[in-house]
Amino acid sequence: MNNGLTTACLVLLNQLKQSAQKHPKRITAAVATLLLTGGGGAFAVASFAPDPADLPVRTVTQAVQSLAANEPLSSLVDIPQYALYRSDVTRSADTAESILQRLGVADPAASAFLRSDANVRQNLLGRTGRSMSAETTDDHRLTRLTARWAPDDSGSFKRLVVERQQDGSFASRIETAPLTVGSRLAGGIIRSSLFAATDAANIPDAVAVQLAEVFSGDIDFRRALRKEDRFSVVYETLEADGEPLRSGRVLSAEFHNGDKTHSAVWFQEPGATKGSYYTLDGESMRRAYLSSPVEFSRVSSGFAMRFHPIHKTWRAHLGTDFAAPTGTSVRTVGDGVVDFAGVQNGYGNVVYIKHRNQHVTVYAHLSRIDVRKGESVEQGQKIGAVGSTGWATGPHLHFEFRVAGEHKDPMVIARQSEAAQPVSAAARPAFDRLAGNMRVQLSSAAQILQASAE
Repeated sequence: MNNGLTTACLVLLNQLKQSAQKHPKRITAAVATLLLTGGGGAFAVASFAPDPADLPVRTVTQAVQSLAANEPLSSLVDIPQYALYRSDVTRSADTAESILQRLGVADPAASAFLRSDANVRQNLLGRTGRSMSAETTDDHRLTRLTARWAPDDSGSFKRLVVERQQDGSFASRIETAPLTVGSRLAGGIIRSSLFAATDAANIPDAVAVQLAEVFSGDIDFRRALRKEDRFSVVYETLEADGEPLRSGRVLSAEFHNGDKTHSAVWFQEPGATKGSYYTLDGESMRRAYLSSPVEFSRVSSGFAMRFHPIHKTWRAHLGTDFAAPTGTSVRTVGDGVVDFAGVQNGYGNVVYIKHRNQHVTVYAHLSRIDVRKGESVEQGQKIGAVGSTGWATGPHLHFEFRVAGEHKDPMVIARQSEAAQPVSAAARPAFDRLAGNMRVQLSSAAQILQASAE
């Protein structure tokens, strides 16, 4: 009998298998119907439960003892105190409140002290460009305020210190300390102008002016600069308490102008009273005449024909006009003797200086004259200041160069003038050591520039 049942089961399973193969969709629909029916039954059972919104609500309040045992949180967590530091530079319109605000200080007592203290009023408030730093507590109360500046070229700097005392009051003092000399490497690429390139490289303007002065005998920075010209420079920094306070002298420089490379290094021979710039081969870069009677500036009118702004006629402009603010220092371009210093027709306040070889230079439209007739002057010496006296439509310096009474282009004369003596044989070993060191530094500056450009 068992064998019969087994045989019947096998026959039934075989038939079900064949039916599933012949009608798969029907089998799937039947299974889905069965599942949905079961789900509906489950939902029907769930829907008979009571609505939670109808259930009664009861509030239970239980007092819990504090784990801190009534102690303040600060006694349980060890939070160390810390100091905050911030630096800035003074501005001409600064008040006590504006200074403290920029330094992140919120301290009414400190503000009141700065307003009333004589040292602060005389040396900080309203002063421009003085380096300052503040130390505060973590809640921004002032601990110490320090300001630093170099009042002259004596090699020292002043330090103003405002400090909180143990009783919470403030006290101030003025200290004097020596400046320390460091050096920095920098470089730039000409995109539009020299000053734009030095600004992009964070090089101080004073260094840019020196750079133009050093190479003025070789490069016409007003007309001969080309895009992609590049330069490297090593210059002094005068530091106070480890922070740069201002820039110093250019120590060495290299300028690639077109297909030419010009190099310079500062060197002072042992026993000499002055130093000078030389090429890395020891040739002097000092010429008999400077290329400009004012520090590097924009040329407003060159040596050529022009339409005269007052007479309204075309006439030869037998000199060079240097646009500069009133009061800008004017210097003599070479050694000589003052031949005339006073007022003269359209020149206004004017100075004539007689040099050797029948050379005469003229400096006109001055606002001030600082020399007198018969006085000997040296190259670079200040002789007056830019103005707008005489026939001038605005502040500028009119400069002329005359050879045997004939007007010449001062730029050409400056570049053709003879150079000073090279490094002496006795000083040559010291110079060669310095030049070798500067070659290494300039090479490093050039590599830094190339890496930053890439």
